Amino acid sequence: MAEPLGALADAVGRPRAVTISVCIFGLGAAIEAGSIHIATFIVGRIIIGVGNGLTLSTVVVYICELAPPAKRGVLTTLVQLLSAMGILIGYFICYGTVHINSSMSWRLPWALQSFLAFLFAAICVPLPQSPRWLTLCGRHEESRLLWLRLGVSPDDEGTGVSGGAISEKHEDTESKVDGQSSAPPAFPEQEPVTSQPEDNTAVVSHSFIRVFRKDVRSRTALVVYYLGMQQLCGVDSILYYAPIVFQQTGLTSQKSSFLATGVTAIVIVVVTIPATLTADSWSRRMQTMVGGCLVSVCLFLIGILYASGAVHQDSGAARWVVIVTIHAYIISYCVTWAMSVRSYPSEIQPSATRATATSLAQSANWGENFLIILVIPIFFANSDSGSYFLFGSFTILNTVILFFIMPETRGRKLEDIHADFLHKIPHARWGRRNIKDKDVV
Repeated sequence: MAEPLGALADAVGRPRAVTISVCIFGLGAAIEAGSIHIATFIVGRIIIGVGNGLTLSTVVVYICELAPPAKRGVLTTLVQLLSAMGILIGYFICYGTVHINSSMSWRLPWALQSFLAFLFAAICVPLPQSPRWLTLCGRHEESRLLWLRLGVSPDDEGTGVSGGAISEKHEDTESKVDGQSSAPPAFPEQEPVTSQPEDNTAVVSHSFIRVFRKDVRSRTALVVYYLGMQQLCGVDSILYYAPIVFQQTGLTSQKSSFLATGVTAIVIVVVTIPATLTADSWSRRMQTMVGGCLVSVCLFLIGILYASGAVHQDSGAARWVVIVTIHAYIISYCVTWAMSVRSYPSEIQPSATRATATSLAQSANWGENFLIILVIPIFFANSDSGSYFLFGSFTILNTVILFFIMPETRGRKLEDIHADFLHKIPHARWGRRNIKDKDVV
């Protein structure tokens, strides 16, 4: 699915791709709301999955391409906050409709989803295209004017676009913006293009092949690994099977369901708010390293408590330690990894591959999510501690690997990041290069 997902965003632009995908999601939700057979419901569910897959990765790419370097982390992680709020609202809507003594108890939530999806699609219609996407298509003058509408000089933003041709050799040239001569960045972000607008199909035709080209394939591998390994900390599987997780500690089914839905969702939203607002206050590497250590410590602690036989379902303090540690684990993930995985994949890609590579990475994430959720009940059924040791081991291993291969991107222009990759600048120097006072606040 990665190729069509990225190709759509490259063909029609980021906001139009979001509009189309949200409409697909709304159609799927409407089909589910009106289902009279299980087969119809399943078809609607598949359509919703396609729409959701199209939407999430494209939204982050669009925000990343518009956001100023100093605020890019906050703006891209805002998607995570809104997702958490949506899940929380969904929990309480379902809690309220479950008491309806008719099929409306489950039809109403789907109907509301469909309505909100089409409303969001209508809101997206007047949104402007990404200036970087316009540049990628050779529409330099439109890109320049749009940057000015957004209050940003194209050269200050670092796109290397000034209404003229872009050097095919990535050499220093001079450009003119409103009659004033200035020196653009030495390394334009996009693939070499001419000053004439090109057919969008030319941009799309090789979008999937481009992510495996020599100059970008290392970045493709990094983002696929980065999003894929995120699932190996087990967060989605533990949240998905939260009722079972809490029942293992001896809580009743009713208490378990409440903790697994309402309270956990509230905790996630509460901690995500400050995490989003401070996303640019610390580096992506620091978020990843600190998050990996905290998450793995929580997982190993839970595993040790279960393996030692200290957790008793009817008494003892150990079961409450497990409950508190599970929430500490969720909090640790939400304020660290949940933030960096939203920003980082789109930041390290050039415009020509950003949509496709991000979609490919998201596909890897969901693929691993599917496999883990499919097999984790087997672990729960055979061992109380095994799954926690497994996830903890994967987490610490991935943290160590990323320590050596993950360059820093916070506060840096997308074009500077691209240039450092092209010239193979050691990532240890990235944190000290091209981060100016005006870029980080």
